[in-house]
Amino acid sequence: MELHLLIAGSGIQSKRAFLFGSIEMLIKLVPGNSAGTVTAYYLSSTGAKHDEIDFEFLGNSTGEPYTVHTNIYTQGQGNREQQFKLWFDPTANYHNYTIHWNPTEIVWYVDSVPIRVFRNYESEGVAYPNKQGMRVYSSLWNADNWATRGGLVKIDWTSAPFVANYRSFRARACKWNGPVSISQCALPIRANWWTSPVYKQLSFSQQGQLKWVRDNYMIYNYCTDFKRFNGQMAPECSKPQF
Repeated sequence: MELHLLIAGSGIQSKRAFLFGSIEMLIKLVPGNSAGTVTAYYLSSTGAKHDEIDFEFLGNSTGEPYTVHTNIYTQGQGNREQQFKLWFDPTANYHNYTIHWNPTEIVWYVDSVPIRVFRNYESEGVAYPNKQGMRVYSSLWNADNWATRGGLVKIDWTSAPFVANYRSFRARACKWNGPVSISQCALPIRANWWTSPVYKQLSFSQQGQLKWVRDNYMIYNYCTDFKRFNGQMAPECSKPQF
């Protein structure tokens, strides 16, 4: 499967919506001068108070590393961005990008390496996406007003078309069947494998991988951007995340 950006953008979406599970895709990103483009791969519900879990890959000038932009929206509220550089060339081969989502935590994985965790602190007043089914979406679009160096680098249309390649989409997830799924998909039963204790927290070795990514490849964290939020940091920022 290929997505081609010619003028404005293109996109795909899953037929079904899901609530909890593991969503995987192999993606080979736009090669060459992809500045100004964004390849997005995300889960989202609909409506003004939608939930959303994002991977976005911000294009670059030839030879520069891609930026992996992650975010989460709950009840229509976002502003939880974390950004990373990758430790490989994502345009040379396919790589696995997985969103694992269960009642306890959300984990973003790149080739089975966890890069980010968002834990469920709903009991402490932090909204968590656990009541809306989300479809899987991917798109390739023109975002040169912000994507590359804050919008300083525009799309070079002489390099068009811009092509991202996809294969091996896999949704090992609970199918959304309306509000009844809110309880059914969270039941701690064998069929709901994502609720088993092993998925409630990263293993010791996974925590080591996460620390390696954060220490070496994280370039932005909303939890440390005191200027942007005037010191009023999101409540989850002061809590353990993994």
